[in-house]
Amino acid sequence: MVVTVSRPQPADYEALITTDVFKPARYLGNELGAVHKPWDKAVIRWVLTYPEVYEVGSSNLGHILLYNVINAQPRQLCDRTYLPAKDLCDKLKEKDYPLFALESRRSLQEFDILGFSLSYELGATNILEMLSLAQIPLTWQERENGDYPFIFAGGQTATSNPEPYADFFDFVVLGDGEELLPEVGFILEEAKVNGLSKEETLLDLAQVPGVYVPRFYEMAAADGSVHPIRDDVPKRILRRVATPIPAYSIGLVPFVETVHDRLTVEIRRGCTRGCRFCQPGMLTRPATDVEPEKVVDAIEKGMRATGYNEFSLLSLSCSDYLALPAVGIEIRNRLKDENVSLSLPSQRVDRFDENIANVVGGTRKAGLTFAPEAGTQRMRDVINKGLTNEELLRGIQTAVKEGWNKVKLYFMIGLPGETDVDVLGIAETLRWLRQECAHLSNKRLNFNITISNFTPKPHTPFQWHSVSSSEFQRKRELLEAEMRKIKGLKVNYTDYRISAMEDFVGRGDRRLSKVVRRAWELGAGMDAWWENLDKAYGAWEQAIAESDLTWKYRKVESGEWNVFETSDSDPLDAPLPWDHINTGIDKQWLKDDLRRALEAATVPDCAFDGCSHCGICGTDFGHNVVYQPPEIPEFVGEFQRDQQRLQRFRVRFGKKGDMRLVSHLDLVRLFDRVVRRASIPVAFTNGFHPSGRISIANALTLGATSEGEIIDFELKEILDLDDFRARLTEQLPDDIPVLSVEEVPVKSKAATQLLTEAEYLINVKTNEAIAPETWESWIQQVQEATEILFEKKSKKGKIRQINLCDRLTSICFEKTLDNNQVQIRYRGSCRNDGTLLHAEHVVYMLNHVAPEQDIQLIHTHRLNMFLEESE
Repeated sequence: MVVTVSRPQPADYEALITTDVFKPARYLGNELGAVHKPWDKAVIRWVLTYPEVYEVGSSNLGHILLYNVINAQPRQLCDRTYLPAKDLCDKLKEKDYPLFALESRRSLQEFDILGFSLSYELGATNILEMLSLAQIPLTWQERENGDYPFIFAGGQTATSNPEPYADFFDFVVLGDGEELLPEVGFILEEAKVNGLSKEETLLDLAQVPGVYVPRFYEMAAADGSVHPIRDDVPKRILRRVATPIPAYSIGLVPFVETVHDRLTVEIRRGCTRGCRFCQPGMLTRPATDVEPEKVVDAIEKGMRATGYNEFSLLSLSCSDYLALPAVGIEIRNRLKDENVSLSLPSQRVDRFDENIANVVGGTRKAGLTFAPEAGTQRMRDVINKGLTNEELLRGIQTAVKEGWNKVKLYFMIGLPGETDVDVLGIAETLRWLRQECAHLSNKRLNFNITISNFTPKPHTPFQWHSVSSSEFQRKRELLEAEMRKIKGLKVNYTDYRISAMEDFVGRGDRRLSKVVRRAWELGAGMDAWWENLDKAYGAWEQAIAESDLTWKYRKVESGEWNVFETSDSDPLDAPLPWDHINTGIDKQWLKDDLRRALEAATVPDCAFDGCSHCGICGTDFGHNVVYQPPEIPEFVGEFQRDQQRLQRFRVRFGKKGDMRLVSHLDLVRLFDRVVRRASIPVAFTNGFHPSGRISIANALTLGATSEGEIIDFELKEILDLDDFRARLTEQLPDDIPVLSVEEVPVKSKAATQLLTEAEYLINVKTNEAIAPETWESWIQQVQEATEILFEKKSKKGKIRQINLCDRLTSICFEKTLDNNQVQIRYRGSCRNDGTLLHAEHVVYMLNHVAPEQDIQLIHTHRLNMFLEESE
């Protein structure tokens, strides 16, 4: 069992998180919703990691759900971490500090179990980077003789085919984790209490449905198939299925803006549409609706608890949630006065009607995204999209009638059986849609188009298909030439190299672990990020070339990278590296469905139109759960823009501790969420995007502390001052103390218009100790100077000189500090027209009068801000 690793000299992680790091607030671990359990009272300590930067990982719903589920277990603690940006990575390496968990500020080595979300194929190199940063050996073989945490992976890619990553993990969890991970935690707790070895613990874990322990299995060299090497583990490992729990969606509210900066609530898990290219649609069967009342309650509670101004309903196919119109209208009615908006992921265009348009419309009309996938009816039948031309047109016309003049559409090229006519059919479809909608609006219908390359995925009918890089390039060039003839299009093309790498790894066998590791060693991190694509692709090319696997995995340029060898027998009968993963879908059904695809024969959606006999329904996986739609409530109306301003409160507050690392823009967003959580009736601005009438007097430099900040709140209802202060204080972080509140005339000027000067304490440092008398002499020279010029560059690059002496009111020596530091007090201009005297300006003035010294600014603290008398 794991023994806690102790370092002779604990790493000073606090010292790493400074303004030298870009967006330091993402590493604080003190967001709303972060759980801080007592370390010593936990028996099992987890770290859940999302191997991407914080902005991606912290907003991932699955990550939030599992974090909340584990922390709900007694005697268990769950912390989190993410892939640091390069600047913090460099700092960790320079200091020789292992990667740390955010809440506890402890090395990952100190935990019992470390879990990674592997949601797409190329994320594996990021996992290796994180293990390396944590100073943990990369493979289970290398970790055998050391006291390291159990390392596991979950997520869609880990479930579909864990073999290319088998060497890196002690075990893999397959499918949904809400019920599975607590079972894993219980096994680990029992093992720890009873002193079991790692091998014994893993053997116990292997008995849990949904847990795959690669070391107890071996790969057949002839075909890549996987078989157990002992009799007491299952031959096939079951994928786990769990019912969605919307209440656990209410979680983290980051300080920094994230990729999905909103509350996300799952309304339906799974999809039974049967699109033949879609791995999630096959790996999440059966489909399970969430009870409509639970969705409504979770959203209402979540919006008030988090303070978000936007929420999203999540499903693989939101439109297939029949209760969507009723749920959406009910939520809009309940939150009508709070100016919130709803966003939906890609929807089924054939189900888009006036009811759904009413749900996603509103004050801030969200974008619409549909995925026809193919440009011709024949190809949509081949892939079993279940979408006719008539349904596509009806959905787009509904959007235009309801006020949208821009729609986002997803298409794919390189699909099985595709011809050039099908490729050009994408452009022809766009022309046809625009022509048929022209009479519905006086505005031109514009499209934002994404063209992806089809990538075959395990456990789908198209898993046997071979694709060609050269064909992708040719078809893209063919389509680009046609698209250029159409005005009002924004077209994005996925780089075929990303598709090539995803396919090479995603359909590989256990031998690819060495290739993945070598690609990481050669720099293939953050593979899907455009700025690293050339480097990543070069690393993968070299790793493949060095692997001696070209006999099995042909080079990408040749256009073939199938996972099985060419043989005289039917290739559909060949064993596959993922056959030991029991997803519930019968392999023979996949073969039959591929043959149906070649005939362009469609299969109905079994959640609504009868069983398709895929094999999923039964004791192990359950059955489809579909709630009939409740009655759609009467819509009570849109958010009212024109609001009275009945009251203005002026608040003086401080900013200290960790909150000094939250930027001004993030602070603005924080206050917006605080007033929502506190149910403070803030008035909203008029205009297309109404925002709360909250005004911070002046931006504070990142890293500076303060006890002199000012913010104005304009209210649409009258509140008692003490009540207002109590509500506000309760929702603010401790490091943002409310110092005073006063009511000012509602028609008076805002503090930002009345601001004149500010007073600061600054800590400065020299290379040697300087007597106080000398400092006072320098300060006196600064005070008496009439001109000290400073060059200022505008945003447009123009340089002008400003006289800093005109901006200085007073300056004095305050006291001597340790380490050759002294503290200076100054007062100077602080106007929002740009007439500012920053702390850096004062240091420049000191260096001007003492040129032989290198005076450096160490810290800035704002004492007060001064306002002119209001009219």
